[in-house]
Amino acid sequence: MDKIDFKKAMKPFYVAPKGRFERINVPRLRCVMVDGQGDPNSAPAYTAAVAWLYSVSFAMKFAAKRELQRDYVVPPLEGLWWADDPADFVARRKHRWHWTMMILVPEFVTSDTYEAAVAKARVKFGDPPSSLRLESLEEGLSLQTLHVGSYDDEGPILAELHDVVMPAQGLTFNGRHHEIYLSDPRKTSREKLKTLLRQPVRPC
Repeated sequence: MDKIDFKKAMKPFYVAPKGRFERINVPRLRCVMVDGQGDPNSAPAYTAAVAWLYSVSFAMKFAAKRELQRDYVVPPLEGLWWADDPADFVARRKHRWHWTMMILVPEFVTSDTYEAAVAKARVKFGDPPSSLRLESLEEGLSLQTLHVGSYDDEGPILAELHDVVMPAQGLTFNGRHHEIYLSDPRKTSREKLKTLLRQPVRPC
């Protein structure tokens, strides 16, 4: 049984140049999602959200392998981030951040499989976050780059995107700031972390 690795099968959406932003057109993709707010380093809601996402995602993976004979690597964790005051985000005032954490779900995984996975996770964790859901996201035209290093070093890159790159190309915001975590922070030193930074945009 072949195992699908979406970082390879959908390579354009997981690869970007370091040091510059490139344009990409992102199609509609399904993800399991949880919303929340607060500093991801200290907010209990963030820890719970990530635990639920992985538990449900692995339950769906094993169900697909067992019932559909379709195996795949669970895709990386992703996050949509924003703040009521955009300056709080660039300045990394994390206690004021809002977020939607998510993991990609293959199209061949059904809603019934998702519901069964949630029921299985409920046995371990109790009631799920109220915002836990299976939902589609269509970002369309986006700019993205690869950041290598600490998450806290993203501020200058985002400031350049917002203040220089987007105005120079006649573009404005068309969605939340999007991050895809290509490295496991538990196993990777901060200076080697690889994070894809993506911003949906539209012409001004």
